[in-house]
Amino acid sequence: MTAPRLYFVAAEASGDLLAREVIEAVRARQPGAHISGIGGAEMASLGIESPLDIAPLSVLGLLEGLKAYGTVVKLADIAADAIVADAPDAVILVDSWGFMLRVAQRVRARAPHIKLVKLIGPQVWATRPGRAKTLAATVDHLLCMHEIEAPFYEPYGLKTTVIGNPALSRHQWGNGESFRITHGIPANAQVVLVLPGSRSSEIKRVAPALVEAARILKDSDPDRTIIMAPAASVAAQFAEAFPDVAEWATVSTNPAERYDAMAAADLSLACSGTVTSELAMQGTPMIVAYKTGWVTWSLARGLLYKKRHITLLNIVSDDQEIVPEFVQTQQKPELIAARALQWLTDPDALADQRAEQQIALSRMKEGDRDAAEIAAEVILEEAGA
Repeated sequence: MTAPRLYFVAAEASGDLLAREVIEAVRARQPGAHISGIGGAEMASLGIESPLDIAPLSVLGLLEGLKAYGTVVKLADIAADAIVADAPDAVILVDSWGFMLRVAQRVRARAPHIKLVKLIGPQVWATRPGRAKTLAATVDHLLCMHEIEAPFYEPYGLKTTVIGNPALSRHQWGNGESFRITHGIPANAQVVLVLPGSRSSEIKRVAPALVEAARILKDSDPDRTIIMAPAASVAAQFAEAFPDVAEWATVSTNPAERYDAMAAADLSLACSGTVTSELAMQGTPMIVAYKTGWVTWSLARGLLYKKRHITLLNIVSDDQEIVPEFVQTQQKPELIAARALQWLTDPDALADQRAEQQIALSRMKEGDRDAAEIAAEVILEEAGA
């Protein structure tokens, strides 16, 4: 049997990380597999050279998406050309609904024999269930995170496999003590970790409130240590937007320190996203902020989004606020800082929050196998390996 040829496509930092994990699982099963792809630093660390820069694809919101539409279409064409030229047995499209849909449609039109696997589906259980029909008409197999997703695709006959939440399969527990020693942070110092996002739009819309809230916390106690940890994909943009932050905070942009920083923190101020599950896995209490364009927000709240909360830990907790959310008009530095100070001055409150988050995590688990391992098995089957 010839070695399978696979092509992975990731358009954002979280997808790039998941792609790397799945590729490693594929190689563990099939060391001779030929793997090419489009991605970022995570895939590059495995020696996979991307034929295009994914940075322009990190858009957020309706208006931002419309403005970037021409770029998205152009890059989808380039991606499809690269995929067809590589002649893979299967293409794995990771997250990023809008871009991946366009890539899938183009590959299907040009080379219908290539298997298309969508790794992580759109949140049809929370918004726009009609996307289930669109996806079913475009790809051959969906690898989704939760059991609640599968019923949406059953009427359309799309093969669906639940892999669980990838963040819960990441067993790399952080070493908080090592992080503190490396950065000269006293063992008894209180540490606040700021995770301002991985998209350009998040650095513009969410980071300012989180940075200012952290500044308030620092001013209230100069001995408190603030860690700023923007994703590597937006590190340069963050440094340009906040040139003075290094004067009063420690800036960490090293992906290898990601979990160590989480484990070292007493509390995190985070942009909503995959990182919230990762923080919970490290046992780090958190406060979440989020802001998008008003047109996008109005449409989402009025027509599309069906849940009261946006953080997955809250949604799985019967849509109750386990993790405090400061969204849109509530995303104000003084409000975020006030809640943070309540916890930072009350050890029992922090302990209660850790316990609440662990209960929410237990509701998100789908089994004992790693998500990447399940995904790798299905992908190789689709590729005929």
